[in-house]
Amino acid sequence: MVGSRVNPGSASRAAVGLAAAVAAIGVALVLLALAPLGWRLGWWSYAVALFTVIPASACTAAVAMALAAATVVLAWSRLSWRTLAALVAVLMMGQALVYVPWHYGRLLRTLPPINDITTDPDHRPAFEATLAAREADSEEREDTSEPELSRLQKAAYPDIAPLRAAVPVASAFDTALAVARTMPGWTVVAVDRDRGRIEASARTRWFGFTDDIVIRIRPEGDGCRVDARSASRIGGHDIGVNAARIRTYVAALRNAMGQ
Repeated sequence: MVGSRVNPGSASRAAVGLAAAVAAIGVALVLLALAPLGWRLGWWSYAVALFTVIPASACTAAVAMALAAATVVLAWSRLSWRTLAALVAVLMMGQALVYVPWHYGRLLRTLPPINDITTDPDHRPAFEATLAAREADSEEREDTSEPELSRLQKAAYPDIAPLRAAVPVASAFDTALAVARTMPGWTVVAVDRDRGRIEASARTRWFGFTDDIVIRIRPEGDGCRVDARSASRIGGHDIGVNAARIRTYVAALRNAMGQ
């Protein structure tokens, strides 16, 4: 029974195993925290953070899990409840740390390597207010050229489409602007009511990457058409972030318009 009788030698080996597992999971956590911090402080590039530091965190977490599992198996009948609880905690944290790069690796393999998504692939709304910032970061960005970009988007995200509404352009513009200002992480940077344009930037929570958004409202028939575009400033693969952002915005706008 766990914790019933503890042999001093076995207890010592269990303590060593626990200490090693805790140390390894601690290193893994530090590496995970350093990945975005190091990029923000300029210690390394975003590619090093994503494809070297985070995988190193996962590998270290896997080592911690192996140490914890081995300690449980080899000293199961002689573990105290406190030691067992600590080993289980290491196993659970290790699983979470290994899952992060596995999840993003799966997205990298299954989603197209593009970083620019729009509801109008044939006539993408142009960036204006954020264009200078985008050009400044262009060396760290790998853009896919047309027509390949649109072909890949249409194949991977066939649901990304314009919002058409039987409301006046002016009313749609006001609603679109109000909804944009409620989007988490968005900062509206330009508003042009006469041309039906709204520009914004969004900052991701973990790494602090900045993406840019354009919203365009134009008359169509007796109502209007709303298009949106979201594109990354750096990197070549957005792992679905821009498509998710457009889906979220269009859904919120549709709800606000009562569509």
